[in-house]
Amino acid sequence: MAEREPNTKLARLVEESGWTETQFAREVNRLGTEAGTPLRYDQSAVSHWLAGTTPQRKVRGFIVEALSRKLGRPVTHVEAGLPDPAPGTSLRTDTLEGLVELGRQDMDPSRRGVMGAALFSVALTIPDWPDVVGRMEAVESGKTRRIGFREVDAVVAMTEKVSELDDQFGGRHARPMAAAFLVNTVSPHLRADAPEDVRKALLSATSDLLYLTGFMAVDERLHGLAQRYYVKALELAGAADDHLTYCTTLRGMSLQAVDLGHHAEAVRLADAAAAASPAAGPRMRAFLAGQQAHSYAASGDRHNALVFIKEAETAMDKAESRAKAFGSYSPSSLAYHVSQVRYATGDKEGAVESLVESDKLRDSHYRRSSVRYNLLLGNATWSLGAWKKRSPSGTAFWTTTPWCSRGAQTKRSAT
Repeated sequence: MAEREPNTKLARLVEESGWTETQFAREVNRLGTEAGTPLRYDQSAVSHWLAGTTPQRKVRGFIVEALSRKLGRPVTHVEAGLPDPAPGTSLRTDTLEGLVELGRQDMDPSRRGVMGAALFSVALTIPDWPDVVGRMEAVESGKTRRIGFREVDAVVAMTEKVSELDDQFGGRHARPMAAAFLVNTVSPHLRADAPEDVRKALLSATSDLLYLTGFMAVDERLHGLAQRYYVKALELAGAADDHLTYCTTLRGMSLQAVDLGHHAEAVRLADAAAAASPAAGPRMRAFLAGQQAHSYAASGDRHNALVFIKEAETAMDKAESRAKAFGSYSPSSLAYHVSQVRYATGDKEGAVESLVESDKLRDSHYRRSSVRYNLLLGNATWSLGAWKKRSPSGTAFWTTTPWCSRGAQTKRSAT
């Protein structure tokens, strides 16, 4: 029997992390629990890995993710001396087939538990704009019929309806509908023959729907699943030459990261969103700068947080009202970002004032946002001993909670 060779690559990474073997094992176990897969590894298991034993397939992703988070940079399987993920697990091998498989698994009740166990990854490779432009050429094959703008309009209308249901009741109720629509209606459209302008419009509309579906997965705290939808949205937005949806998706990924406490990743994604939208109008600029301010504030960078919140306020002053199902940035949204910056920079009283202002400015239609903001306001006022003064917001939280699923976040219409 051939003698195993020590995994020197993994050993170097563990040494770079500063962890002991016991600490490394504990972190891998913690990530397993986060993903719904409890593990019980100890120092001896890590010792075997370093000596050359190949970890189980389900554990390798946790090992790579633990090191990525600790070192603050993406770590690949190859860099860690581990086998590449099994063929077919890459999110970018085939855009259309990957979209269909993702939707099928998400709409299947027997598979949703497995999909929900997917781990949020700071090591995820985010496709840059040049990488995703024109990625859907393969869709031109296998055409069975011809479609026009009528089919595109149907996708847009369905997205708007799903968004409305999400705003009213939360993503848990609406996401299976979106997944089924993606598989049963949108995918055949993507395979059909169409003029170039129709094809690009369809790709753009589908990218919007994928972004929304990912956002609803975040609402259920299915963060790994949400990332998969977000990456698909980026790929299709690039294929459609749709900078708006591409930037909006990156911005949504930043929001997800900052809420999970991955502040450096949140800053990276927020900056990437802003950089990819050089010709943004004032409302879009406020939309992006507000998230940059929030991310920098959470990361402890007071200077940049104040710079970007000022930029967001200036851009909002110049913005003209635009109607879109989930594409606008409102004064309520800006007030929320101001509250986040004020809180992170130590002005907790001011943060409460801005949250109250955000609540006053918000359209009553956005129940999911009311749940989130009123909960934040209740926590903030309680910590400041001002609960009685702000009690209406606490009451509002309990009266609106039944309308939304747990963990509700704000969508791009109210963020």
